Amino acid sequence: MHSYQQHNAEAWNRLAARRQAFTRPARDEQFERPLEQLDGRRWLGGNVRGQRVLCLASGGGRQSALFAAAGAVVTVVDISSAMLALDRQVAAERGYDVRTVEASMDDLSMLEAESFDIVYQPVSTCYVPDVRRVYAQVARVIVPEGIYISQHKQPGSLQAAPAPTGRGYELTIPYYWQGPLPEAEPGLRHREPDTLEFLHRLEDLLGGLCQAGFVIEDVVEPLHADPRAEPGTFKHRSQYVAPYLRIKARRRATSARGNTGRQTSRVWLP
Repeated sequence: MHSYQQHNAEAWNRLAARRQAFTRPARDEQFERPLEQLDGRRWLGGNVRGQRVLCLASGGGRQSALFAAAGAVVTVVDISSAMLALDRQVAAERGYDVRTVEASMDDLSMLEAESFDIVYQPVSTCYVPDVRRVYAQVARVIVPEGIYISQHKQPGSLQAAPAPTGRGYELTIPYYWQGPLPEAEPGLRHREPDTLEFLHRLEDLLGGLCQAGFVIEDVVEPLHADPRAEPGTFKHRSQYVAPYLRIKARRRATSARGNTGRQTSRVWLP
């Protein structure tokens, strides 16, 4: 295991023990309409029953349980043993069958090629130095025409200072920063304490996805801004820089030998 993988595995184990916000399982009311909680824009067509879903870097008892409640066949991969324990706990309590795999998102060699119809990845690529390696792994395990939904931290959000000045939230981290970001200050909602995080530029987040064999079908910046929020809060800061980028992509149809089936270089951003 690489040093960043070991570091982040241990960090998320500690966050799970402290019940940090992103380590809390799905609530009872969220199971009433589980797919709506995961896919408010209906990128998945409103029905995932029988679909093979990989919840990637997605431990914690939320996404895996909601997909299982919606009728999907679910595998969840996470580097944190404590986060996966939450997935198993929730599945056992609710009677779902969820497969858990302890692994890093940038090494899915234990999973069979073309074994998933959908890959669903919440915010997590910031914990690996090379997002293109993640995309390559996803491209191998997803079927041709399979849907890959991923959410990422905006590079601008990782660059911007956590507190405002008279001129807003100034950029304090270079766009071409190399290596792990400086340690996060305590109490920040856009950063996780004690983790190693990496800034990925848009050419890697978007261009890298296309180069891995995907067609981008939609891009969204989830709205977290509130003009009434107090300066220095997450919602106030989000008025100046959107914290996240959410992408729907589809794997281009190619054969195992690399011959192209139905392909297109089109990138559609509605």
